[in-house]
Amino acid sequence: MLKKSLISVVAVSAIFMAGAASADTAGKRIALSNNYAGNSWRQAMLKSWDKVTGKAVADGIVKEAPAFTTAENQATEQAAQIQNLILQGYDAIVLNAASPTALNGAVKEACSAGVTVVSFDGVVTEPCAWRIAVDFAKMGEVQLDYLAKRMAGGGNLLEIRGLAGVFVDDEIHKGIAAGVKKYPQFKIVGSVHGDWAQTVAQKNVAGVLPSLPKVDAVVTQGGDGYGAAQAFKAASRPTPLIVMGNRHDELTWWKQQKDASKYETMSVSIAPGVSTLAFWVAQQILDGKQVPKDMIVPFLRIDQENLEQNLANTEPGGVANVEYSQADALKVIASAK
Repeated sequence: MLKKSLISVVAVSAIFMAGAASADTAGKRIALSNNYAGNSWRQAMLKSWDKVTGKAVADGIVKEAPAFTTAENQATEQAAQIQNLILQGYDAIVLNAASPTALNGAVKEACSAGVTVVSFDGVVTEPCAWRIAVDFAKMGEVQLDYLAKRMAGGGNLLEIRGLAGVFVDDEIHKGIAAGVKKYPQFKIVGSVHGDWAQTVAQKNVAGVLPSLPKVDAVVTQGGDGYGAAQAFKAASRPTPLIVMGNRHDELTWWKQQKDASKYETMSVSIAPGVSTLAFWVAQQILDGKQVPKDMIVPFLRIDQENLEQNLANTEPGGVANVEYSQADALKVIASAK
């Protein structure tokens, strides 16, 4: 029975790969519209995009795949950028959106003009677009699941949020709030926005610490753990359990604390390479493949036992990452149907 199932899986994979091999998108142009590049995750995301799409262009799979980032992280600015990409005749727009709803008008304009729109990370709600996301709410909730195991008696929490008004921030916050409701022994005693950047997080945590009681743990969204640790150190306050977000500086600090005092935590984030999955999904749609409108990819979690392995595979200034191939995208599409 196992052998028969394995043969079936191989056969299905062969069918999908045969479809990919016959792709006729060599003349297609795919653009990335990105609303923000001010942290290490976004920089890694853009680097992954350039790496994977550059090879796709060199291999003749698509004609071009440039990336465009707005300067001010404003939905109005990104809407204008999308409209400009429509006028430039791009066949598809891969979109990391500043807002889940404020860009819907521009996205609908693109769809009406025959442009394929694939949103990821910061997704949009416009029905004509495709969406690729992790379960961000679950990513918030698992932090409380972890804390409940480590701190059965509960404690005071500081919450560091991401960019205000962005889908990702709202969803992770919703998950954290659900976790606190599930484990009422925990109480959020303070909340600041860190914009997923350690310098912003450090400044804003430092600003709120004087008004807070003892903080037992810090729940985060990624890119803010190291900044939080530095703020507690500068304030001469005990270092709480800080959930990390897969950035190299966070993992390095964690390793140092682990070696010095057996400090223990966990780390979780979406892999920046999800941009490459969105690229391949757009390419497959342009090739005529039937692709579900909504796809979920797993988040990347790092624990005490695999910290060293993940740190070794993360470049300085970068983020623990997974980049997707065309074959990977075909598997994600197949699993979503």
